[in-house]
Amino acid sequence: MNVWRNKCLVAVFAALVLFSLFTTADEHDHVYNEGDEVVIWMNTVGPLNNRQETYPYYQLPFCAGRQSLQHHHETLGEALQGMDLVNSGIPIKFKKTEINQIYCKKTLDAKDVDVLRYAVDNQYWYTMFIDDLPISGTVGRDADEDKDAREIDPHLKPLYVYTHKSFTIDYNGNQIIKVTLQHANPVELRYNQKSLELVFTYSIDWNPTDVEFENRFDSLLEADFFEHNVHWLSIFSSFMMVLFLTGLVSVILLRTVKRDFTRYDREEGLTDFDRDLGDEYGWKQVHGDVFRQPPRLMLMSSLMGTGSQLVILSGVVILYTILGDLYAERATILTATIFLYALTSFVAGYTSARYYARYGGKDWVKNVVMTASLWPGAVSLIGGFINLLAIYYSSSRAISFYTLLSVVALWVFLCFPLTLLGTVVGRNWGSQPDFPCRVNPIPRPIPEKVWYAEPLMIVALGGILPFGSIFIEIYFIFTSFWTYKIYYVYGFMLLVFIILLIVSACVSIVSTYFLLNSEDHRWHWVSFMTCASAAGYIYLYSIYYFMVKTKMTGMFQTSFYFGYTAILSLGMFCMLGFIGHTAAIQFVRKIYQNVKID
Repeated sequence: MNVWRNKCLVAVFAALVLFSLFTTADEHDHVYNEGDEVVIWMNTVGPLNNRQETYPYYQLPFCAGRQSLQHHHETLGEALQGMDLVNSGIPIKFKKTEINQIYCKKTLDAKDVDVLRYAVDNQYWYTMFIDDLPISGTVGRDADEDKDAREIDPHLKPLYVYTHKSFTIDYNGNQIIKVTLQHANPVELRYNQKSLELVFTYSIDWNPTDVEFENRFDSLLEADFFEHNVHWLSIFSSFMMVLFLTGLVSVILLRTVKRDFTRYDREEGLTDFDRDLGDEYGWKQVHGDVFRQPPRLMLMSSLMGTGSQLVILSGVVILYTILGDLYAERATILTATIFLYALTSFVAGYTSARYYARYGGKDWVKNVVMTASLWPGAVSLIGGFINLLAIYYSSSRAISFYTLLSVVALWVFLCFPLTLLGTVVGRNWGSQPDFPCRVNPIPRPIPEKVWYAEPLMIVALGGILPFGSIFIEIYFIFTSFWTYKIYYVYGFMLLVFIILLIVSACVSIVSTYFLLNSEDHRWHWVSFMTCASAAGYIYLYSIYYFMVKTKMTGMFQTSFYFGYTAILSLGMFCMLGFIGHTAAIQFVRKIYQNVKID
């Protein structure tokens, strides 16, 4: 039995060796020999202005040539982004020129003609990939010279579908560097046309180039847009804001707080009759309540855990993208983000449990479940609604059951166990309540304040500065995600991300000081919400961007836009809230551990 098993293993190994020797063309290592097959993968098609409203390319009445490989093997990121890669069957051979070759024919009935007329009239574009290089093309065009007929009756509008694809491929040695697509041979699609035969042709032209393979994506990147002077100016203005805020925090810590310490120390040496009772005010007066357990401790702990995880995840993904140029591979950033999120679940459990234990939390099972489910649950609710719409519209954006099952399995077998492990570690290490001041059994009454010192006003005004520091970058990110531009300036993003964290920490410290100085000990949620409120401004800006900067239409695209923007805003809410509250915790502990308490 063992002999037969060994023989089978040797045979399989030999077959793999022979296969690797004779199969030299591989779009994964991007190396071809002359005459090797180059596959054209057709992806999706949809309206030009509604980028997320995509459908399988062959849902339109197009045809494909003969092919040996039907579907491309999708990664998790490709499946979640709705990619539907199908072999076009256009027979391209490496370095072999072709002129006006037929690859398929299609006879359309009246319904097919109407479908194509609708697609052309709504400016449908399609995407394809050749050797992982993205290419876009238009389905057809209308005729501008017949505007009078268009105004009389929309059905009389002359519409044309392109039947010829002309590819110009630049190569360097045995690697493909650039692909250019042009259309030709438009065929008119007449209204109420009973039948129409379309003959689809292609041409291939190969040109040598000196461009290195590592630089082949440079031609697809719009440096004039992303590296414009406005982008640099926004970075400079955000940096100046950081200098201003850090200076303000330094003034508070080095002068104002120091003056408070001096006054309190002077009063310690006076008798009760010598003290000026009118000067009994300030942040020292709430020392017995400042470390009181915050309301809704369970929710605060879960938000802190989720926020810490998303902060670390964002930083790692940005650095990983800078070092690896992940934007050059299909859906690689999304795939990497999903698995890195799963691996960083330990951070969420640790941070949440540590915070929960320090304030005397006891319901550990509920804490673990809420921490592990808060962010995935919110994304699932929003994404589930969007997915139902995609299924209703038969869009390629609809996520299959097997993909959903993979995501659920990832959460059950990786995210939740790591969160549980982090909870165990956080509960047993560094979670003792070592506050510098004891907590009074009865809360101190909160005095009346001016209207702009109320927590609600502090929260509303505090989010303006963090939002202002990322305002321009948000515009570039929105423009990239909702149009056909490739975002690649992740160095800018990293710098803006660091500036955002610094600004949020400074704003939280300043707002916490003003709140405590007005003898209001409700600083926990205020410090969290002050920075987290920037997420609300981001969502308000998204409404403005949708109405002014885009031409999106229909319930499908609108739901996608506001749903995905809600996920972005929710992530920013958790991240900025965590940074703000963490900075406030350090500030509060620092000033109260140096105060002599009676």
